[in-house]
Amino acid sequence: MIRIDNDIALQDWEITESFIRASGPGGQNVNKVATAVELRFEAARSPSLTPAVKARLKRLAGRRWTKEGAIILHCDETRSQQRNRDIVRDRLVDLVRQALVAPKRRIATKPTRGSERRRLEAKKQRGQIKAGRGKIDPD
Repeated sequence: MIRIDNDIALQDWEITESFIRASGPGGQNVNKVATAVELRFEAARSPSLTPAVKARLKRLAGRRWTKEGAIILHCDETRSQQRNRDIVRDRLVDLVRQALVAPKRRIATKPTRGSERRRLEAKKQRGQIKAGRGKIDPD
């Protein structure tokens, strides 16, 4: 079980971890030991997340969200399987915590009368400057 906060905890059946061989440098160790971790979180079926949180999580996950409604996270940063496992679990927790924060509702505001007046005055002055750039009549 992974605890997100006091109210939300992800159950063990929601998370599947598989271990695969990592690419990159590592000598003979890389050919023998499966150190890379692929974590699959069944987000769409999770009973601990509300529909609004699931929608935000889907948007945050992007390409990591599958058609079945699962999030797949991958880590092969270190040569230690346990460290990669900790890293990928931390990433999942961070992702869910970001989805828990509801965005603030934007309140439309109207510009003040003074700011509109100042803007129009600046536009008039700029227009006069540009109008004075024309050719000068020899008359």
